[in-house]
Amino acid sequence: MGLAPRERTPVNRPPSPRRLHRLATLLITGVGLVLASVLCPASTSSEAPTVILVVGAAGESEFGTNFLQQADQWQKACQSAAAHLTTIGLSPTNEAPAIDDILRLRQILENTPKDGADTWIVLVGHGTFDGREARFNLRGPDLSASNLVAWLQPFRRRLAIVNTASASAPFLKSLSATNRVVITATRSGNEVNFTRFGSRLAESIASPDADLDQDGQTSLLEAFLSATFQVAEFYKTEGRLATEHALIDDNGDGLGTPGDWFRGLRATKRPRDGGALDGMRAHQMHLVRSTAENELPAAMRARRDQLELEIAALRDRKASFQEDAYYQALEGLLIDLARVYLPDQPK
Repeated sequence: MGLAPRERTPVNRPPSPRRLHRLATLLITGVGLVLASVLCPASTSSEAPTVILVVGAAGESEFGTNFLQQADQWQKACQSAAAHLTTIGLSPTNEAPAIDDILRLRQILENTPKDGADTWIVLVGHGTFDGREARFNLRGPDLSASNLVAWLQPFRRRLAIVNTASASAPFLKSLSATNRVVITATRSGNEVNFTRFGSRLAESIASPDADLDQDGQTSLLEAFLSATFQVAEFYKTEGRLATEHALIDDNGDGLGTPGDWFRGLRATKRPRDGGALDGMRAHQMHLVRSTAENELPAAMRARRDQLELEIAALRDRKASFQEDAYYQALEGLLIDLARVYLPDQPK
């Protein structure tokens, strides 16, 4: 899946040569600073992410085999990432769990620190929707979207909630919030057939082939886009009507964006209400980080991520600015971004 050319927004008058030179210098400096961080990384390692992998009730054996394969790929990725991994639902199917899976998940979330490094919750299995409530099928009582809403309310750390089950779309609307990335395998609770999205996402989450911007690591956004592309190709090749359409939400509006709204790593279509674009926060989340990224101090990464979000927001609002005002605001943000890497430089 290659990168499509970026859209260009026409302007009435190009920036002055002096301003273009200044911006080019800042961008080159930024590239040099990133290279310097690769060659001379900081010595302080960041805290590893927490991953809670939940494998649901399989039903038929062929589904059980598929779910176990997905779980194995997630486990391998977590091992590469040195992540703090907890699994639910992987005990032999002929053994009843000591406690219901839903109770175990609640206990794990209650005991997980509410601040700190990213937490990923990955649901692999089947789902249902009765027209009012979506549920993820577990051994014992099923998990509802309402359950997770309540249990995740105290969390202040960044969360990724990935539901790869059928009928999973209502989870996105319920769980969408600031500082969260929510992914579902369907765009409606009425898409109830077995989904192929989960397998493709598990294959992509640590795959170099999904690294669209070639920065040495695969972001959650890149894995999502790779998986949605592969699912679309499956249905096209098989000559079948697609019964699943994955969504991603990371701007907190609960609407979600499908993969075919992206060109490269940037969404090019907006919701009808003109809401913010999804994708930037998801592109800042990596399960398996590159060596250079993993060596950046957490505070430096957080500041860089915030500035990148501000730059993306500014770009989205470019049409509302006078040209000079836009480039002046952009210049200030780029300077701040450069200072993340060289904090001792004079202002």
